[in-house]
Amino acid sequence: MNSCRSVAAANAAAAMLILVFLPAVAAEAQSLKVLPVNIQMPPGQRAATLTVTNDGSTVTAIQIRAYDWSQPEGKDQLTVSSDVLASPPVATIAPGDSQVIRLVLRRAPEGREATYRILLDQIPPAAEPGVVNMVLRLSIPIFAQPTTHAVPHLQFHIESDGVKVYLVGTNDGLHHEAVRNIELSTGDGRKLKPESGVSPYILAGVTRRWAMATEGALPQANEALRMTALADGGKIEQQVRFVGVH
Repeated sequence: MNSCRSVAAANAAAAMLILVFLPAVAAEAQSLKVLPVNIQMPPGQRAATLTVTNDGSTVTAIQIRAYDWSQPEGKDQLTVSSDVLASPPVATIAPGDSQVIRLVLRRAPEGREATYRILLDQIPPAAEPGVVNMVLRLSIPIFAQPTTHAVPHLQFHIESDGVKVYLVGTNDGLHHEAVRNIELSTGDGRKLKPESGVSPYILAGVTRRWAMATEGALPQANEALRMTALADGGKIEQQVRFVGVH
């Protein structure tokens, strides 16, 4: 797999609305537009900006909070962080105006990529009787690179719990990877795809399991399935072994 990472592809990565990934370069809802939706800090850089534009006809208020982003047991976890300073943390934006949010890392990444998420919450106005105000929440990833060379390194296998089939990916590199459009092809022509609504990211040092929607018999031990996917580093095409039931 090509280890060269595309900055354009990274900047087009998804934002997350109520922790659901949106395939868009700019995230829009409730008359707000946020750019960028994926923040990359190259080696030596410890500051970035986020621009929030109010395209609506009424004043809106927002709150920005920073979190450490990890994936214990392959599941996304956010922990309140003091490593990222957002300024201003709260803002009011008039119709047609924009607010620039400055994001500063308090300490540089060491050894491998540091990963954070910014939660941007729209603060709801006072509701009129009988009216429910729907508000926006965006979760925007921050990827901060160490001064040492950091790249992902993925290895895959397939396993089962006796009911479902799982694609298991281990990233023992020092950089995240995003894996999309995953498909497994069995020897008898079946196509296995991940269940919907899952994050494409696999962070550095993490093992993730993708539950694959499938019908029919489970693969046999040591059977090789053909895997295709699209990663930030390029197209993935390889044979993946089924290691059995766990």
